[in-house]
Amino acid sequence: MKIIRKILNSRSQDDGDFFLEIYRILGFKPKKIALYRKAFTHRSVNIKDEKGLPVNYERLEFLGDTMLGSIISHYLYNEVPTGDEGYLTKMRSKIVSREHLNELGKDLNLIKFVKSKIPNEHFGDNIHGNVFEALVGAIFLDRGYHYCERFIKQRVIKPYVDIENLEGKIISYKSLIIEWCQKEKKEFLFDTYEDNGNDDIKHFAVKLYINKELISKARATSKKKAEESASKRAYYALQHKIDE
Repeated sequence: MKIIRKILNSRSQDDGDFFLEIYRILGFKPKKIALYRKAFTHRSVNIKDEKGLPVNYERLEFLGDTMLGSIISHYLYNEVPTGDEGYLTKMRSKIVSREHLNELGKDLNLIKFVKSKIPNEHFGDNIHGNVFEALVGAIFLDRGYHYCERFIKQRVIKPYVDIENLEGKIISYKSLIIEWCQKEKKEFLFDTYEDNGNDDIKHFAVKLYINKELISKARATSKKKAEESASKRAYYALQHKIDE
């Protein structure tokens, strides 16, 4: 801890506090702290570097997504030697699903670091997963592959990855319903339309028909969410047939 105290004493209190918080999350010492600041900078701040390039987490998010996929793929390849390509791809998708990444970001409370002109409460859930991926990208650029892999094993694989549980986890009810309908040669239709009602925010409603029979309905703030919600309701309505 002597090294950490020496570093903290050489920085402003704000930088020192941020360094210490990041150090606690990573479990190792960050070198280029500016990378981690960038990982939590939203585009709304509209900052540019000396070259006139935007300073925000979006490019780091892209890099982190790639690194996360690569490291999880490597882990699954070693952990499940009998898994074929399709199985490994599905399992990786479950681990790095948007829902799961959002949970990871929330558990680490990464949103408290986000620098933005938009109030935190106005962000959707995806902000949590986005900055988690950006953090992974920053680690890779700062400390390289080995440290990136170490972080993902400690923060993702050990606490969250259970192969047996993941095998039964559904990541997209819509995909499951479509696959089942195609397998059983059933017609399906997602009838989606705007349904704002008295809400200030735009909403969409969807009716899911299978073989021209109305199976479920749902309403949400996006077409994707509405269709996924309707599919989930349809799954539970037809579960005894789908799981046969």
